[in-house]
Amino acid sequence: MKEYATYAVYKGEEFLAERTAKELAEMFGVTLKTVHWWSTPTSYKRDKGNRKVAVKL
Repeated sequence: MKEYATYAVYKGEEFLAERTAKELAEMFGVTLKTVHWWSTPTSYKRDKGNRKVAVKL
């Protein structure tokens, strides 16, 4: 069985969830590509506290 990476999602300082990318995409109603985008350095730079960011654990 393939093991998937776990991500923690935050909006500002608020913790929202900790799950796999696929589970997060289903939970937030976005594509898998969007969840991966949340974990990129460019996404972090654009965050002013009102965007979701994902941290790969």
